[in-house]
Amino acid sequence: MDESQVEKMFEDVLLTTGDNDEDNSSTDAATMEGISNLCETLGLDPYDIRVLVLLWKLGATSKPQQISKSEWMEGCAALQVDSMDKLKEKLPALDTGFLDQAEFKDFYKFCFQFNREGTHKTLEKDLVLDLIPLVLGNTNRIPSDRYDSFSAFLKQSSDYTRITLDQWTSFWDFCLECPQLSDYDEATSAWPVLIDEYVEYMMKNG
Repeated sequence: MDESQVEKMFEDVLLTTGDNDEDNSSTDAATMEGISNLCETLGLDPYDIRVLVLLWKLGATSKPQQISKSEWMEGCAALQVDSMDKLKEKLPALDTGFLDQAEFKDFYKFCFQFNREGTHKTLEKDLVLDLIPLVLGNTNRIPSDRYDSFSAFLKQSSDYTRITLDQWTSFWDFCLECPQLSDYDEATSAWPVLIDEYVEYMMKNG
């Protein structure tokens, strides 16, 4: 593998003019503009779930909405790619269906963390509503009516304008542990209040 080619890929495709501004002072990190350039080079729609899978596999975890040069170098080494053509060959394997349950849970958490803005620890509800079908759609891991109903619950609720990581991950855990709402036991529930209220909503409207 040619490390100089991997570095050149990063500098030619992911680093943008904005990333090299003096005010930014971060020539070692590519922002969403650079990631968008990568999507264009790979022929991917920026809203294709495989973009997030790729960033997760590359290890883009140090800061939200960017990938550092070191993460890119280490990630490409792990994927054994040193050209865009080789990276394109990896695209079919980026389907979430290839992830086992533990990998998908880690990826699911990554999707929340990567989409945070700046130092915010939470996501705006509207962004969560966009992420839910993107991340959970076409996975066959949970029934679509479960995440559809959860989205409907969030839309009608005025109590939740921002969603925490705990709430985000608890929904996934709840889907696995309670595939049927009848599996939910309020008396022994240790779920976040959001999950309790979602179940109550479903009991009334489901």
